[in-house]
Amino acid sequence: MPDPIHFYFRGKKHQVSDAAPTRTLLQYLREDLHCSGTKEGCAEGDCGACTVVIGELKQDQLQMTSVNACLQFLPTLDGKAIFTVEDLNANGHLHPVQQAMVACHGSQCGFCTPGFVMSLWDLYLREVDTDSGCPKTSLERKQIDIALSGNLCRCTGYRPIIDAAQQMCALPRQQFDREALRQALRGMQRTQALSYQLRDQRFDAPHTLAALLSLRAAKPAAVLLAGATDVGLWVTKQLRDLGEIIYLGEVAELQQVALQDGMLSIGATVPLEDAYQAAANYYPELNDLWQRFASLPIRHIGTLGGNVANGSPIGDSMPWLIVLGAQIVLSSLAEQRSMPLEDFYLGYQKKDLRPDEVLTAVQLPLPAARQIFRTYKLAKRFDQDISAVCAAFSAQLTGDRLSNVRMAFGGMAATPKRATMAEACLENQVWDEANLVKAMAALAQDYAPLSDMRASSDYRMKTAQNLLRRFWLETRPDAPLPKTAVDVFARSTITADGVQA
Repeated sequence: MPDPIHFYFRGKKHQVSDAAPTRTLLQYLREDLHCSGTKEGCAEGDCGACTVVIGELKQDQLQMTSVNACLQFLPTLDGKAIFTVEDLNANGHLHPVQQAMVACHGSQCGFCTPGFVMSLWDLYLREVDTDSGCPKTSLERKQIDIALSGNLCRCTGYRPIIDAAQQMCALPRQQFDREALRQALRGMQRTQALSYQLRDQRFDAPHTLAALLSLRAAKPAAVLLAGATDVGLWVTKQLRDLGEIIYLGEVAELQQVALQDGMLSIGATVPLEDAYQAAANYYPELNDLWQRFASLPIRHIGTLGGNVANGSPIGDSMPWLIVLGAQIVLSSLAEQRSMPLEDFYLGYQKKDLRPDEVLTAVQLPLPAARQIFRTYKLAKRFDQDISAVCAAFSAQLTGDRLSNVRMAFGGMAATPKRATMAEACLENQVWDEANLVKAMAALAQDYAPLSDMRASSDYRMKTAQNLLRRFWLETRPDAPLPKTAVDVFARSTITADGVQA
């Protein structure tokens, strides 16, 4: 008899045994539980109307995160807690988040309001109603922008919602009983892996790497599922039947971040938010890209390993990982092998991955002496948009001469790809404008970009060349662009067709 799914909901354990493994939390909330506060807008994680907050135990510590319900398959919520907008005023009184939204007129048509409220509640739990007992009485605008980055509103212009985020800190606190939730979730943790099935659809969630590799060897055609930010769209948009699914999210070995042999090792299922935070500790130049990589709810569930394994030519992680010399670890029952990430991509959606293998870790070298590094993203919106061009540059600068030059671009070819001809123009050369111009011209030999809805071929080439120039302006040895000027440039430059760097 297959295991039922169980999760904590409305103060008690809730059990599901008759839903398809690919039924989303949003569908289940609205259609089966009739909790209509959570809205369906895009069904692809872009609009935020379906935002809920998930509670789970990580190494026996409670973690609360905002997620998009439209992308969460029900079995991935096994052993976790689900909170929707209806939970905030269950005692008959408005939560401070809701009070602030009312006072600041943060809702007009109201369709997006539940998603905003849940994103703000997630922020409230992290910054105001905290375990530390040291609540913030005000929030920085950047904190608010990041928290709300996954929510779209077509009525308010966002100002009153931002006002509400600032005002909610000043209202009397409404405490959340974290300890009671911890105890409830502790009693729901499985000792055996979940194996759930409905008719011909099966969902297995192994707990150990050994069990995962055994399942993969036995089921090489099964779909590997991590955060579902890509796979979820196969179901909600393409209406695909996934058949057998192997879920990686419960494998403890894949959730680790550690220093190993001079490398930062990031497990394949470490969420993007945590992965970027770990990498930015060593490479603070990643901070801007980190904020612009999707929305916070997407970064809470998407994984760095999934982003790399998907191998999209417009994925934002691959260019900077490639120029920093990242390695990936591929594991099977037979062996474990490592390779440079740049060798993993063989062609469009083609990878050097055997049927019985799983990508288990991404390993990032630590910064080298005299290393200069930058990564840039061009998109039509500053936040939450797919790149037209994503660029990364790294080199060692000794005096005025470059060495170990590496540059890579996304959006310029069928795979994330290094610009080897441009690199050759700069290797062991003086870092001056004359050599820069040669390298910019050489990019036309490295790439023949396509035109699509995001940008034309000419635009991509011109902006790729200009991003290389920007790298020079910021790092040239004689007169680098001041940091304040860099910040202003990054946030204010709008090109002729409305694309922002």
